[in-house]
Amino acid sequence: MAKTITFAILHFGVAFTITYLLTGSVVIGGAVALIEPAINTIVFYFHEKVWKRYEARHPQQPIQI
Repeated sequence: MAKTITFAILHFGVAFTITYLLTGSVVIGGAVALIEPAINTIVFYFHEKVWKRYEARHPQQPIQI
């Protein structure tokens, strides 16, 4: 869960900065920075859960040289 939270903080900063640079608006930058990373963080959390389940069912085969 810590990985998800730190990702959310980083994503918030990136989303705000890019939107602010594109629009020049702190309000729009803040709105986009709150909505988009929040949704993306939730998606990322479930993606990690599904991916771990996939890895458990399909263990990686050792590479033979």
